[in-house]
Amino acid sequence: MDAAFTAEQDEIRRTLRDLLAKHSGPGEVRAAVRTAEGHDRALWRRLAQELGLPGLALPEEYGGAGCTATELALACEETGRALLPSPLLATAVLAAPLIAALGTPAQRAGLLPRIADGALTAALAVPGGSMAAALGLTADNRTGGWAGGGRAGGVQARLGDGGWRLYGEADRVLDGHSAGLLLVAAHAGGYPRSRTLLFLAPAEADGLTRTRLTSMDETRPLARVELRDTPAELLGADDAPDVCGALAATGRTAAAHLAAEAVGAAAGALERTVAYVKEREQFGRAIGSFQAVKHRLADLYVRVEAARSAAYHAAWDPAAGPLALAQALEAARTVAGEAVQLHGGIGFTWEHEAHLYVKRAAGDELLFGPVHRLRDHAAGQAGLFGDVTPGGLVHGVAVR
Repeated sequence: MDAAFTAEQDEIRRTLRDLLAKHSGPGEVRAAVRTAEGHDRALWRRLAQELGLPGLALPEEYGGAGCTATELALACEETGRALLPSPLLATAVLAAPLIAALGTPAQRAGLLPRIADGALTAALAVPGGSMAAALGLTADNRTGGWAGGGRAGGVQARLGDGGWRLYGEADRVLDGHSAGLLLVAAHAGGYPRSRTLLFLAPAEADGLTRTRLTSMDETRPLARVELRDTPAELLGADDAPDVCGALAATGRTAAAHLAAEAVGAAAGALERTVAYVKEREQFGRAIGSFQAVKHRLADLYVRVEAARSAAYHAAWDPAAGPLALAQALEAARTVAGEAVQLHGGIGFTWEHEAHLYVKRAAGDELLFGPVHRLRDHAAGQAGLFGDVTPGGLVHGVAVR
């Protein structure tokens, strides 16, 4: 593995950082999240058309740049540093890879070029608000429990003379209120032969209702999607594609990108805190000159750099994505909490920018974690615990 970045990768990072420094400061972020879309549409068009951000990891034949997961991870790190509210995660990290993996040639040719140029945004809707389980990050997604199942619960799909129809609802759909296309996970077949499939539902489909929810982190807009006899198109061919396998593969790569984004947020919070302690004076000295403050900042720096190394490795080897995500989420949570503490009295005010980082760290762990479940599932998949016999111990708890 060559850990050095290429000139092109460094240019992606530099260009994006410069652009976001000018157009995505704390004030711009707060203004963007209060719009109907939940993001700055003009800035998103610029990121898509000038930098090709949504198509960065898509093949050139579909209008993308044909880059690797590493380039997209570097972009996510910079958007995380600025806490940029945008459809990048929902569209380019979650939805586009699923369309590329499962879609028919016609579906890929019709949707991916529009995603690459920013004309179309998409969102992945899974029932029960169980995104982490659906992506195989905290549980085995082949059990199907995350998607409801049987004749009730979750989202149900029925095939009739007029095609597929969807019934049910999905909560906590990332960017679900504004996406032009929804990828809906639904059960078909009924109990006991039910199977999980993915369907394409355009935003203007009949019977589709989308409601934006109040979320802890306003930069991550969430929505409730209700489907009442909604016409939809099966993603892929009719020969039962391996949806759970595709979701798990997408989850591993998405975890690497999410880890890079969380590292960017942690680094941004740390940079702002370092700048503050250099200026804030107490007893005639900058508080950053106190040994106790130096030690705390040094510990935070080590956490961020360790998480960054894990995220970069995961971009090269997506199998390490879930563990890298756990480390990055933990680092983001710790750094954001310390940022509030080290900012003192102003850090505790709700209006201060430090709280944006606290909300991002907490919101991401609720949506894609928690950290201990990410690690527990990864350890179980690696076989670290082996076979547990009755009377043994798992995490210090006796197994009966």
